[in-house]
Parts: sequence; C-alpha cells; structure tokens
Amino acid sequence: MHPYMEERIIELANYTIENKATVRETANRYGISKSTVHKDLQDRLPGINGQLYNAVNEILMFNKAERHIRGGLATRKKYRKTLSSVGV
Repeated sequence: MHPYMEERIIELANYTIENKATVRETANRYGISKSTVHKDLQDRLPGINGQLYNAVNEILMFNKAERHIRGGLATRKKYRKTLSSVGV
C-alpha cells in the first residue's frame, strides 16, 4: 500500500473518532466517496492499526444501529415543514 493511502486512512479514522462522524459526514469533509471511506475504514484500516480500527468500528456500529431513527426524524421534519407551508 502507498504511504499516502495509509496517511489518508489514519486521517479519516482520527476524524471519525474525534467527531463521532458518520461515513457520509467523513466523506463530505474530505471530498471523497462514501464507498472509499467505508473501504478504507472497514477493510484497509485493520491491516494498518488494529487499535484504531476497534475505536472506529465502535462508532460505525453505533451509527448503523441508529440510522433508522435518524431517517425517521428526517422524514418527520420534512413532512412537518410541508404541512406548515400548506397551512395545516
């Protein structure tokens, strides 16, 4: 693996841990795709730093467990905004 890739992977992991960020938030922050972030954090990071991987994986599993709640809240917000603009 190229040294610049290892640096990027560690930087992504540190950002995710410090901000308890989702894959999408991390991807937007660094201007790369969600697929790349996921591949880096799930597949490549364990070979570079196992301890860092464990910390990142804990955050990713938490986000995965809560994603249905976040989706529901986003939908609720969307429809409340729509109803308020209609005058209901």
